[in-house]
Amino acid sequence: MRRFGRTLVTAALAVALVGGTAGWASGDSQAAVTGPPPGTAAWRADTVSGRALPDPASAAPREVAAFFAGLDDAARRQLLRSHPLVVGNLEGAPLPLRYEANRIAVAATGKARYASLAAPDRQILAFDPRGRGQVAEVFGDLEHAEHVSVIVPGSDNDAATYDAPRGPYTGPAGMARALREATGNGSGSGSGSGGATAVVAWIGYTTPVGVGLDAADGRLARAGAARLARFTAGLDAVGAPDPVLFCHSYGSVVCGLAARHTDAADLVAFGSPGMRADTAAALGTGARVWAARGPSDWIADVPNVEFAGIGHGADPTSAAFGARRVPAADVQGHTGYFMPGTQSLAAFATIAEGAVR
Repeated sequence: MRRFGRTLVTAALAVALVGGTAGWASGDSQAAVTGPPPGTAAWRADTVSGRALPDPASAAPREVAAFFAGLDDAARRQLLRSHPLVVGNLEGAPLPLRYEANRIAVAATGKARYASLAAPDRQILAFDPRGRGQVAEVFGDLEHAEHVSVIVPGSDNDAATYDAPRGPYTGPAGMARALREATGNGSGSGSGSGGATAVVAWIGYTTPVGVGLDAADGRLARAGAARLARFTAGLDAVGAPDPVLFCHSYGSVVCGLAARHTDAADLVAFGSPGMRADTAAALGTGARVWAARGPSDWIADVPNVEFAGIGHGADPTSAAFGARRVPAADVQGHTGYFMPGTQSLAAFATIAEGAVR
């Protein structure tokens, strides 16, 4: 009974901390965007050369890839013009086709907050305008890359804010650019400019807003995990190498829940509140699991508990968890892990290039 009481107190503390008593912003509850993209009903009703189209909700990415492989260029472009939102978000569809489809879909929204995503040098791999907007952007040449990394971010990221100028190394797009440049791929631009490593900034789920109850429970993470697993299956379907998942803050909860359903080569949690697992082995993945936390990262103040759905469990940087440690002694704050010159960025680049055994 005494132990149960201590558990209740700890859980209450977790809610209090995550709710903002330390001066953090309390967030509004978000409705998770799930299911196939807008325009799916019209896609299902259509055909090409007398053939039914693969259902975006149920067709495996490998089935989608095989379907497009059987079409000529004219048929592919017919689908692109008629259903840009579906083609742009269809895992397993050819990458250049998705980039072009998403330029059309972004422009069609007519919203100024998305306008920069339609620039011809950007490679938008997914775009969903529902809710606060979701997006995935490729930095490098994903079609020919020898190594692929995916940035999975945490709270306060969406299609309009993920590449904010105020966060050149701290937002998901900034992290992706910094990682690609650190691997020796040149400028880290979004265009397919060659290089062995491609990096995807993936905001493919509804993230919490602020650090409130949404960030303390697993509801949005579970929805995000299903989408992340399908996204990685889509990479596999188009012949991309097994990815490295770089999972920040609440994004590490998403990665923890998705781990057993992906073919990731490495899984890197940084600034993590927990991964919904007691140990790295309990994640059920064959990937190598890494963890990093800087000395001034406020995430250390969040209790590592999970009770009645609140909290995310064990600290991934603890010895008991069993993850490989990433040096982070010079990281500043909660979002400084990709700052140029840091130990963490150098280590991340080594992992991204597959140079660690």
